[in-house]
Amino acid sequence: MTPMSVLVVDDSLITRKKVSSQLENMGHNVVRMASTGKEAIEAFRECIPDVVTMDITMPDMDGIEATKHIIAHYPSAVIIMVTSHGQEQMVMEALKSGAKAYVLKPIQADKLQQVLQQVYDRYF
Repeated sequence: MTPMSVLVVDDSLITRKKVSSQLENMGHNVVRMASTGKEAIEAFRECIPDVVTMDITMPDMDGIEATKHIIAHYPSAVIIMVTSHGQEQMVMEALKSGAKAYVLKPIQADKLQQVLQQVYDRYF
């Protein structure tokens, strides 16, 4: 897999740092981080990353609404939803909104790598 540029979106600073570290250890380039849906939309527009890891539950605008907005303007965007157990209905809504995959919290590096490989094989 060729290294990808990634936008990491999560309202938890700890999670943003953890996911960013995992991605960089895999050889990917974290180009931006955002803590809200609105920040995610702005950051996406500014850097047009290969992939976005998008938390579902965030203040000001959740990840589903942010995904809908990004996909409306950038239909080929590759967004991976980050979700907790028990949010299956929200994951289904996110996938219907254009997200390409999802990964469960707490994010394990091997699971993240597996999902990245799946979206890479399918969309790149």
